[in-house]
Amino acid sequence: MSASGASKTRARRVIVISGPTAVGKSRLALALAQRLNGEIVSADSVQVYRGLDVGSAKTPLEEREGVPHHLLDIVDPTDEYTAGAFFDDARRATYEVTSRGQVPIVVGGTGLYLRWYLNGKPGTPKESPEITAQVDAEVSALQKAGDWDGALEILEKAGDVLTAKSLTRNDWYRLRRALSIIKASGQPRTRFSLGQKPEANSDVKEDINSALVTAPETDYDFLCYFLYRRRIDLYRAIDARCEEMLAAENAESGRGILAEASWLLDLRIQPGSSPPSRAIGYRQAMEYLNECRCAGGVSSEEHFLKFLSSFQQASRNYARRQLTWFRNEPLFQWIDASQPLEKILDFLTDDFSRPADVKIESRVVLSPEAIAKKELSLLKSYVAKNKIFVSSSACIPPILEWIKRTQIQASPCQDQATNSLAFAAS
Repeated sequence: MSASGASKTRARRVIVISGPTAVGKSRLALALAQRLNGEIVSADSVQVYRGLDVGSAKTPLEEREGVPHHLLDIVDPTDEYTAGAFFDDARRATYEVTSRGQVPIVVGGTGLYLRWYLNGKPGTPKESPEITAQVDAEVSALQKAGDWDGALEILEKAGDVLTAKSLTRNDWYRLRRALSIIKASGQPRTRFSLGQKPEANSDVKEDINSALVTAPETDYDFLCYFLYRRRIDLYRAIDARCEEMLAAENAESGRGILAEASWLLDLRIQPGSSPPSRAIGYRQAMEYLNECRCAGGVSSEEHFLKFLSSFQQASRNYARRQLTWFRNEPLFQWIDASQPLEKILDFLTDDFSRPADVKIESRVVLSPEAIAKKELSLLKSYVAKNKIFVSSSACIPPILEWIKRTQIQASPCQDQATNSLAFAAS
């Protein structure tokens, strides 16, 4: 390949870095961006929300080293943000970055976002106000009454039996969305799988914004990497991160994940009712604070440690699901994140600079199948080992005092928009 040809290939290259939570994606992406004159495009379904910083592990502005970051803080937590919106926003950001002669580095662990980004999005129809009103008329009363089975029956009668059978109980959001899709298109949600258009007899109008937007094969040269470390080490890092997110409540700023969860509750958002309130960490924190509010702002060490344990367990489970998801993503090379940072950076830099027909071999690249077998026996007896919040820890009373000061309600269990932390105003 000629020098000009190699330069042209590099100009179309996009680096994609993923991995389970707490593996070190952001740190690597930032260092790589500094090497390659890159800009970071976030592929995280929670970091898009303003005000959700600690719980989403968003890189603070002062730690971004002047590297431009895209798709952070772009919507309010009361707004809906979908994988389709991410596809449009991320592709637009990628185009703008390459147009400036910079290198796009897409980083995040949201598997669906990355699958759509790399392969194109399915053409599910947009939800119109009329369709929303129809769904509300059929579902709202059942949801208020807790009649989940009655709602499933409506979805089945509408023609989407498969989705009705696969939904997690009380997942009202996805039930409403499935009902909206079939009402708008005449097709069940399962017909809109990746890479498929609505059938020819569908009355869905396709355009660049609402229908299937498939990424052409020559679109970009994607270099995709999935960071991994020994499962035991990963779980320890996850447990430590959960503690750190809570320890922030002790800092002078008083802005940890509990403060952010309290803000969501003050906005009248309930756990599990929206994408940010379904996110790992926020959901557990909101449920815990709701319990504290119902108890008049009272919690105990045992209650707090039980919440911490559930937070850690949910985070580890999420990491396990991420590992499972990306084993089925053939574009990704698995990289041992326990290697020295400089070694990984050297490999990624060389891989980015290589001609298109040359493959760079390196020991930093691993086999996901071998990793899975290697770890199984070590995980059977896993127990979290907290370093900050242990029984009788001096770090727990200040948090319990913070809860007592901020979570007391005039009427226990009643939703109030008191905004006790004045979080949104600052």
